[in-house]
Amino acid sequence: MAPPTVNESPRTRPIYLYFGFLSLLVYFLSPEWVMDIPTSYMLKNQLQFTAPQVSMFRLLTGIPLYVAFIFGFVRDLWNPFGLRDRGYFLIFAPVTAGVFVWMAMSPLSYNMLLVGMLLAMAMFRFVLAAFQGLIALIGQETLMSGRLSTLSSTFYQVALILAAVVSGAMSEHLSPPQIFLLIAAMTLVIGAFGLFKPRSVFGHAYDQPLARGTDFVGDVKRLARHRAIYPAVLISFLWWFNPGLYTPVQFFLTNQLHASDDTYSTFLGVFAISFIPTYLLYGYLCTKMPPSRLLWWSTIVAVPQMIPLAFVHSADTALILAVPMGLMGGMATAAYFDLAMRSCPPGLQGTLMMLVSAGTMLAARGGDLLGAKLYATSNRGFLYCVIATTAVYVFILPVIPWIPKQVIATTDGERNLAAEAAVMAEIELQ
Repeated sequence: MAPPTVNESPRTRPIYLYFGFLSLLVYFLSPEWVMDIPTSYMLKNQLQFTAPQVSMFRLLTGIPLYVAFIFGFVRDLWNPFGLRDRGYFLIFAPVTAGVFVWMAMSPLSYNMLLVGMLLAMAMFRFVLAAFQGLIALIGQETLMSGRLSTLSSTFYQVALILAAVVSGAMSEHLSPPQIFLLIAAMTLVIGAFGLFKPRSVFGHAYDQPLARGTDFVGDVKRLARHRAIYPAVLISFLWWFNPGLYTPVQFFLTNQLHASDDTYSTFLGVFAISFIPTYLLYGYLCTKMPPSRLLWWSTIVAVPQMIPLAFVHSADTALILAVPMGLMGGMATAAYFDLAMRSCPPGLQGTLMMLVSAGTMLAARGGDLLGAKLYATSNRGFLYCVIATTAVYVFILPVIPWIPKQVIATTDGERNLAAEAAVMAEIELQ
């Protein structure tokens, strides 16, 4: 049976609803986001840590994120309870909640925060691997990778906004044990998705050629031979390597500009919400033109994204300039996520999506550490962070021609005969 076109798929609306709610929950409750601000202020205000020490904590607690492809590979090989991705929601959301309960019952210390966040990050990677693998698989099978990229990216930003606002408020008004217990209770909600099986998503998702894998050795060989994965991972890595954000902005606003602690979370919220209009623009344009054009346009617009930070002289200016910064990055973020979904080998959606996730988080934490060190060098350290980020973004442009042409040749909803033939050829070799 031929894949549906843009206008004839009857499953579009329920697919949007399912992945919309799930995206919001998964991204909001990812420990690296909802717990980032609270733990950083616990270290800064209660344990008296410096900027480089806070960024080093972020780097260390991100270890499970840097090897996230392992969790994705497990998702592609292991079928818990015969429920596939739903099994991961049922098991690992409650386990993550249990980690936060343990943290709430333990005295606040650096070791407790380090061990607890490492465990929470690791357990939640299984939830994220199931979500990322599932949305990539459905995106490929229904020819909706661009639109699902837009949907996921939009709810990702909404989740970041909520995480910034909620975590800032938690840091101001709740004690550490209260924060941990609240997050534990909310994390349990994701487990309920393991009981929900909409036919529009799961009807024949795992029966199609794109869902077929092999064994451990065979999948490793197929992954290594799949040329499309390399530019997808590298582009995402470069995009998320931004020394001008996170710790440098946090300390610049609060220490140099003497803004309140919640100004930083407000800045992140404004920055995040400003991505949404250009996300939606990508969702429209991806059905009109192929990614081969959209990738160039969105990257060129995104290169100077961080330059407005060089003109920040007050907290109010930072909040205003966060708007154009977000607008410049929206299309690029959606385009790179779309590219990752299109680049997944058959049966290895979880592995590649989590490989991209690992690269992006390693880039984000490594970039943050570099930014913190640059910031601490002199009074002009913050300017150096902005320059470094812009220079990294420029290097995305020469990677785009490296992408296999058949991966980005068709618009969203349009059949890609060359890509379909490549999938069938790969399956026949298994």
